[in-house]
Amino acid sequence: MYKYFPHTESDIAEMLERIGVSSLDDLYAEIPESIRFDKDYNLRKSMSEDEVRSYFKELGSLNHPLTVFAGGGAYDHYAPSVVGQLIARSEYLTAYTPYQPEISQGTLQYIFEFQSMMCELTGMECCNASMYDGATATAEAMLMAVAHAKKRNKVLVSRTLSERVIAVVETYARFHGVTLEFIPEKEGVTDKAAMEQMIEANDVAGVIVSSPNRYGIIEDYTGFADSLHAHKTLFIVYADPSALAVLKTPGEWGADIACGDGQSLGMPLNFGGPYVGYLASTHDLMRKLPGRIVGATKDVDGKRAFVLTLQAREQHIRRQKANSNICSNQSLMALYVTIYMALMGKRGMQEVNEKSYAGAHYLCDKLLATGKFSLCFDKPFLKEFAVRTTLNREQLMKHLEAKGFLAGIPVEGTNDAILFCVTEKRTREEIDNLVSLIEQEG
Repeated sequence: MYKYFPHTESDIAEMLERIGVSSLDDLYAEIPESIRFDKDYNLRKSMSEDEVRSYFKELGSLNHPLTVFAGGGAYDHYAPSVVGQLIARSEYLTAYTPYQPEISQGTLQYIFEFQSMMCELTGMECCNASMYDGATATAEAMLMAVAHAKKRNKVLVSRTLSERVIAVVETYARFHGVTLEFIPEKEGVTDKAAMEQMIEANDVAGVIVSSPNRYGIIEDYTGFADSLHAHKTLFIVYADPSALAVLKTPGEWGADIACGDGQSLGMPLNFGGPYVGYLASTHDLMRKLPGRIVGATKDVDGKRAFVLTLQAREQHIRRQKANSNICSNQSLMALYVTIYMALMGKRGMQEVNEKSYAGAHYLCDKLLATGKFSLCFDKPFLKEFAVRTTLNREQLMKHLEAKGFLAGIPVEGTNDAILFCVTEKRTREEIDNLVSLIEQEG
């Protein structure tokens, strides 16, 4: 009857005898009667299969799906249906930590493939076995920089990094004794001159920037690595992995650490999660990476095999000196993006960006042509862009939502700017309809 309950009546009787009690009720003898729950559970009566289907259909009708023109770190990209089918297989869906390599080769292999693909995308030399999300991965990158610098506890963060990522980094910094200072932005990009002045004192462990940044702008980081390395400061780039299929990689910019969120690799929006972060670095920083690293080797018969490497981490032997206590990871989500990347391939991921680029620039041109919008910054962008509007922003966005469009997100710190995003899923017809509705509202 209870196929997931492993203990038989005789098993239970044997365990009770071992601990010296006569019944399961005796286990709760110390709990006062006054606080025990002695009523029937408020559970609905059982339903037939048809009734269950009708019930959930009724619940589903309460949803109002919107056509998404918003981004800001969570993107409505397409994923082949086979991805969901594959990760739903029982050996993946219920898999946990692969500490026993002799029975975990499948899990170890796909984590190894995830690491390999992320290294190829970022241009870095090693990658860990995934993080919870992009924000926590960035916070861990900050802690890596401080641990590497040893006597420096100051980290600089560009104001063009996502506000949501900054909020998480600030929380980690507060409870780890890290001093955060912010590099001002200049015309929508990181102020390089200000940064160089801020590192002159040789007390900065690391600098965090973004590619593309919070406004969707593709920043030029030429010379950043040279300036930072001259002061023994690590260069950290928060990058959208989907965009890295066509943009210059953190490795090509000379970064020491790359981090970000894998959600853009076809993962559904899912009300904000679960997502998957990545954290990659140069070979010199490999031992500072939190979490696990899977390596390829050979077994006793000379066959290819996979194992956890660098497993004697501080978490296992001296927790008080650990850089991080992240031990688990979003392994199932790492599998999701690994299958996505394998199916899409290099050409497919390039096409995703080509279509997103074409759609975003088409929408931008159409908005500017209405006379009601102007670009916040005349800088190169890929799939996101920020515009100011002469219309009432809140009224406009409510109007569009009522018509079935999630039309961008407000740019924080302004009362008239909107960040629009177009992915390969958006059609020319949807863009035209959106602009038509905006003109009507005007």
